[in-house]
Amino acid sequence: MVSLYVSGPSWAHALPARVKLLALCLVTFLLFPLDQWWQQAAGLLVTVGFYLSLGTKGRQALKVIGNFAWMVGFIFLLHALFTNLQEGVVLALRLTTLVLLANFLSITTRMEDLMDAVEPLFKPLTVVGLTSRRVALAVALVIRFVPMLLAVYSNLQEAYRARTGRKNSIRLLAPFVIHALKLSDEVAEALSARGGADGYSNRVSR
Repeated sequence: MVSLYVSGPSWAHALPARVKLLALCLVTFLLFPLDQWWQQAAGLLVTVGFYLSLGTKGRQALKVIGNFAWMVGFIFLLHALFTNLQEGVVLALRLTTLVLLANFLSITTRMEDLMDAVEPLFKPLTVVGLTSRRVALAVALVIRFVPMLLAVYSNLQEAYRARTGRKNSIRLLAPFVIHALKLSDEVAEALSARGGADGYSNRVSR
């Protein structure tokens, strides 16, 4: 299966997946009430520091910023035009920080660990006939593949700019959807070959 996981010993790899998920939720709640640009900038600098602490692989992973820079810029422009400049800066910095943190979780946490971390939350769903392991797999896939879909869109942007000189167009949506569906088919085939959600070792139940 396609994976964004970056191997290697580090303090972030050693942390349990549940701790990282809880930390991501906590930071999200803490960032939203902050309305000063320097507060959001401080959060972004700390996040970049996390990547740099991983060494060369962490610095390479920071390139993901280029994949969603267009979206951040668009949001900033809207607020700069229709609300105020400071609010645009705050929102842009907050969005960048949260996406980088989610990506950091993906590159330092194995799929099995993510599933084991979230599966207990869905145990009550077994009452209505749903398998908690399958729901956990779906949630883990969402966390894992959002940065990858951003990378797909970035590649489409580069190809379109090479042909037309422009970076963005509504025409990119159709090939993006096609790529996303193709990726989902590949993931489904890989999961089927592995035995679905049951193909991942379940350390929670042990």
